[in-house]
Amino acid sequence: MAVEKKHREFHTLDMKNGWVTPTGYPKSFTEKILAGSLDEAGKRGSRTRLLKLEPGAFTTVPFVHTYWEEVYLLSGDLIVGNDANGQGGEKFAPPTYACRPPGTPHGPFKSDGGCVLFEIHYFDPA
Repeated sequence: MAVEKKHREFHTLDMKNGWVTPTGYPKSFTEKILAGSLDEAGKRGSRTRLLKLEPGAFTTVPFVHTYWEEVYLLSGDLIVGNDANGQGGEKFAPPTYACRPPGTPHGPFKSDGGCVLFEIHYFDPA
């Protein structure tokens, strides 16, 4: 199965524009797709994105998805395991990395001061 990403040489990213809220996330979470796409229904594809959490942003329930996920905390703070009110959890600072197989519960997530994550999502080859 071929990876469906275009060849892109080094280029400057516009870090102010082009951010959108992913489906199912609070508005304080935004993403910028850098390369590729993910077809979750068809269980194929690969995407690379930046995920930004605004200061005070948090989710309330763990995430579970059917694809692999690799996450690197680029900047800011990330709190993992907060409750539904955004309290508690374990705080991380860069350099922090996670690799999760499909079906792994993770989160909820919060950021006190805001953060940017570099993420790669992909399915196992057929």
